[in-house]
Amino acid sequence: MAALAAALAIAGVQAAHAADTLLSQGRPALASSTENGGAPAAAAVDGNNSTRWGSAWSDPQWLRVDLGGTATITSVQLQWEAAYAKAYQIQTSSDGSTWTTIAAKSNGAGGAETLTVSGSGRYVRMYGTQRGTGYGYSLYEFKVYGTLVNPPASDGPGYVMANPPVTGVIPSTAVPPDTNPPTTHHEFQANCSVSRSNLNDDPIVFPNMPGASHSHTFMGNVTTYAGTTLNSLQAGGTSCITPGDKTGYWMPTLLNGTAAVQPVGRQVIYYKSGVIDYRSVRPFPPGLRYVVGSPAATIDDFRNSPGAVEGFECGNLSFNWDIPANCAAGTQLNVRMQAPSCWDGLHLDTPDHKSHMAYPVLGVCPMSHPVAVPMIEFKMAWPVSGNMANVHFSSGRGFSFHYDVFNAWDVRTLAALTTHCINGGLQCDPRGFDLYKPDRGAALNENYELP
Repeated sequence: MAALAAALAIAGVQAAHAADTLLSQGRPALASSTENGGAPAAAAVDGNNSTRWGSAWSDPQWLRVDLGGTATITSVQLQWEAAYAKAYQIQTSSDGSTWTTIAAKSNGAGGAETLTVSGSGRYVRMYGTQRGTGYGYSLYEFKVYGTLVNPPASDGPGYVMANPPVTGVIPSTAVPPDTNPPTTHHEFQANCSVSRSNLNDDPIVFPNMPGASHSHTFMGNVTTYAGTTLNSLQAGGTSCITPGDKTGYWMPTLLNGTAAVQPVGRQVIYYKSGVIDYRSVRPFPPGLRYVVGSPAATIDDFRNSPGAVEGFECGNLSFNWDIPANCAAGTQLNVRMQAPSCWDGLHLDTPDHKSHMAYPVLGVCPMSHPVAVPMIEFKMAWPVSGNMANVHFSSGRGFSFHYDVFNAWDVRTLAALTTHCINGGLQCDPRGFDLYKPDRGAALNENYELP
């Protein structure tokens, strides 16, 4: 009887929406936090009832979907997992910043809930104020119905379209066969030193606005500035050991009081597989750019990032979610943080510099972002130790750490390293050579160039 009732309820929901259009499925989604890498925001708008978004275990939390254009909203359907919202609001916004509440519920009981609403906006979010359990908020699906007034601005301000787009990709769910010896790595390194420092520019977030950002430390391309373009990067030089890597990498400057502290020597930037089927990873398209993390992150946001974050370490201290109060004399401050590795195939950039990228869900790219690309992992080290009370980033506390990537690799060089090292299941240095499997050879010659 319970199953029949559930089926009738679902049928009733579908009938109620027959005149409306499902606007949210496959659209870019963001959340205030994520419980882990297997529960990203994108999973709540993927049309799959076996995947979910899960939040941190605190109040308040929110899940936001970008409909792409202004829409008249008529109803919202929420399919809760066991961790549901007892009290929440449905809100709309035209800019993702100022919100209007169009529905509120104070006696939520979980399961499938459908709210008839009347409102308009480009962005719609569930804003949870009281959890129904001791866990976080967990949604299998967040469905927004209505009518688009303006079509999705896929080529509007802030959008950079891929040319050509990559379409028709089905995320791989295959598990590579066992090998002897076992395949344990699928990666190569980019080793890049500081190329420009203490520059208040950010060509992704503040393009053509010199001095508009907090101070950044730049690595890789030596020409990166506020007006950077793909063409300018391709024409520039690089501080990376591999001449073909003209990518711009940057992060907030570390400060000890008011004095900048710069990494010494080449830093390690890993290019790895973020998906189980490492054979399905493709090289970045030229011009792909995105931001990893956020200067506005809370300590919980940083700790619960969908990508693996090992936090800060120095000496024997590890897994700190803020800069430690004291580091043993002579040690270095280190941080590691992973980037999303699933691309939507359509955009090289989006207005929030994040929505075109997503983290894998349990090792598989979501249907909304089906193209598996290399997963970048920053491994940074700063020569600072002792009393760390005055050590912070130009963006704020330690958990405000984030970084930007603007891809400008030589296409053939990146393809060779991706194929040989990531697809080939190797643990490569910047030459594409695996010390533990020397019989496999290298992708590049002794000058780190294509042979």
